[in-house]
Amino acid sequence: MTPTILADRAKKMCQEVGLKCEVYGADQIKELKMGAFWSVAQGSDEPPALIVMTYEPAGAPAKPVLGLVGKGITFDTGGISIKPADGMEKMKYDMAGGATMIGAMHAIALLKPKVKVIGIVCAAENMPSGKAQKPGDVQIAMSGKSIEIINTDAEGRLVLADGLFYARQLGCTHLIDAATLTGAVVVALGSTNAGVFANDDAMYERFRKANAEAGEKMWRLPLDDEYKEQIRSTIADIMNTGGRSGGAITAAMFLKEFAEDTPWIHLDIAGTAWMEEQKPWIAKGPSGMALRSLVGFVQNLSN
Repeated sequence: MTPTILADRAKKMCQEVGLKCEVYGADQIKELKMGAFWSVAQGSDEPPALIVMTYEPAGAPAKPVLGLVGKGITFDTGGISIKPADGMEKMKYDMAGGATMIGAMHAIALLKPKVKVIGIVCAAENMPSGKAQKPGDVQIAMSGKSIEIINTDAEGRLVLADGLFYARQLGCTHLIDAATLTGAVVVALGSTNAGVFANDDAMYERFRKANAEAGEKMWRLPLDDEYKEQIRSTIADIMNTGGRSGGAITAAMFLKEFAEDTPWIHLDIAGTAWMEEQKPWIAKGPSGMALRSLVGFVQNLSN
């Protein structure tokens, strides 16, 4: 699947259920000054797609407006910081967070809760080429923050940085992102629990309830300020990786820089988005992780 195909599928789904859908290509991404998103897309011959799906029911209150932001890396080679060959064929599932958000928007359109929801998927391929970004480059995100690229395989957080900021520009008062973001979350939690991070306890409590009802296994991890030291750069505002220790947390700290004060939840589904083996309750392959919890959260928000 390419970003173009993913965008076409999203568009078709939106037409079927009456959602508004806009897809922006490379020119608009550059016009919006999404330097972090574009830095990942620039190495591929496949054009990127910024997919924006809007659900606005009659009679919905002005607030809250929920932004669902998904990582849609349709294939991840790691870029110049290339991944080992072993297992790379699975990197077609690096768009699982984006797929979750498209699926959630589909369900929301059918269930018709009384709350406005905007779904944003940042779709691109991460490829090594003569046009690709290099470790040591400095990119300017849409928010104006400068990012020193240490590892081009820490690309999910770059596309989400601009996706989260753009959601805020569109008026979202609450944010949830889902992404197959880090190998570190798999080291921490295995393939049983997804990692949850939140900058707002009240929002997290609501999500936890929806998550408990949905029965999807997730575990909250910390976002203490001390972790920010690991992503401080000497030549830019932040670095795109904070080293091996606490890798899932430093990735979340990176995203927090772009959510800022907006209540926000980050779901790192890297270990749970793809089932390695057939189980009695789920087939091998993509799991749809976080979809049920998200839809439950939106229904609770509407009540």
